[in-house]
Amino acid sequence: MPLSPDEQRILDEIEQRLAEEDPRLAEQVSTTSLYSHLARRIRWATLAFVGGFLMLLSFSFALWVAATGFAVMLLSTLMIYRYLRQMGRDQVRALQQGGKLSLAAILARVSGRFRGQSGSPSK
Repeated sequence: MPLSPDEQRILDEIEQRLAEEDPRLAEQVSTTSLYSHLARRIRWATLAFVGGFLMLLSFSFALWVAATGFAVMLLSTLMIYRYLRQMGRDQVRALQQGGKLSLAAILARVSGRFRGQSGSPSK
């Protein structure tokens, strides 16, 4: 439903006041998209996964550290899966076709392969 002219005018005034009072916040909000935010979260979750894996490797030293590492790996994997689902199929495909060597593009390709959407032609 489109905004009425009065609502649009009020919204424009709020945006203008925000840009005057806090230009840094206004710039950050205008340049950040949902997809860049989710890609950033995917990177952090991947770092947590790597940290959990390193904790898991300490199995011979302390069992509780290894168990905690496994839990961290499991939770970070679930978070990555959730963020990829929030991105949506169209955005994941765009990341795949973009050919970027970013972590989000790599994870999108892996996710597509697990879902059976690999780029190779099927027989």
